[in-house]
Amino acid sequence: MRIIKAVGNPNLIPEVSKVLNEGGLIIYPTETLYGAGVDATNIIAVKKLTAYKNRPLGKPYSIAVKDTKMAKVYGSLNKTALGIFNQFLPGPLTVIVNGKHKLAKGVESEDGKIGIRVPDYEFVNKLLEDFGKPITATSANASYKKRPYKISDILNNLSDKQKKLIDLIIDAGTLPTRDPSTVIDTTLDEPVTLRQGEIKFSENNQILSTGEENTQNLAKEIWQKNEVYLGIRSIVFALQGEMGAGKTQFTKGLAKAMGISELVTSPTFAIENEYESIENKLYHFDAWRLEKSGELKELGFDALIKQKSVISVEWADRVADVIREYDDEAVVIWVRIEFGKEENERVITWGNL
Repeated sequence: MRIIKAVGNPNLIPEVSKVLNEGGLIIYPTETLYGAGVDATNIIAVKKLTAYKNRPLGKPYSIAVKDTKMAKVYGSLNKTALGIFNQFLPGPLTVIVNGKHKLAKGVESEDGKIGIRVPDYEFVNKLLEDFGKPITATSANASYKKRPYKISDILNNLSDKQKKLIDLIIDAGTLPTRDPSTVIDTTLDEPVTLRQGEIKFSENNQILSTGEENTQNLAKEIWQKNEVYLGIRSIVFALQGEMGAGKTQFTKGLAKAMGISELVTSPTFAIENEYESIENKLYHFDAWRLEKSGELKELGFDALIKQKSVISVEWADRVADVIREYDDEAVVIWVRIEFGKEENERVITWGNL
């Protein structure tokens, strides 16, 4: 593993291209965060990336291309996708289209879709121009680890085995703290936002979750955005939704992001569960069985707020008046989970609902 600076090196781009051409894995800066890149057409390199990310087989990768012309080589851009490319790219946006199966196995999803990015970052643009092929555009952190805005965010959360898989790190210092790219699927009848970033296609923060993993991943992303308040203010996730919508799945994702390995279950009968890791503790309430909203305070909610705790409350709409009393003391994220058109689909909206 070598580390080179992103500035002051006249041979930077050819050096990085050489590593990619040889099937190497690079850690590189983008306009959102540090990414992990390999030649997206090289099956051996993609397998190396999968081992580095420690992710299951079958989970696809997005790719970065230099422009719309290159995007058309690897994906089928319909009228909707072309409109989005023309209006929003380059920029922090991943557009999901139907792939043309010209990439290494494991890059496209199992149903043949591919996420495509046109970055708005000079270094990446020059690299793609020189390399001439797409590179993977996945975040450089391992799953459920800290968002990588500096190299230490990455290296401090990797095993020795993972570190040995890295061939080259391009260090651009500490990047501005920004959200990951927005992800929009253009392969459906209407475009659907799967991850909400800086670019918004609706007034609210809203995505379509297509399964439990998506719901858990959203919880992780919202946690990572608000983790900065840990120990400074209480962080409350106020979850709303019908029975079986996915409130407990959201809490499972939250627990994973906090480094908690305990099995998270619905606290319907216990009313309150506690989970902890070495560094964090999560308090999980279920307000379904409470006869009056004031009972939440009797369960110690007020004390937890004062202790700057992390709290997840299912059926939060039943105790909304109590939770809203702490708007000035706590960071309260309201999350509404609704059933979608298909069995596994959930429409998830969050913010100050």
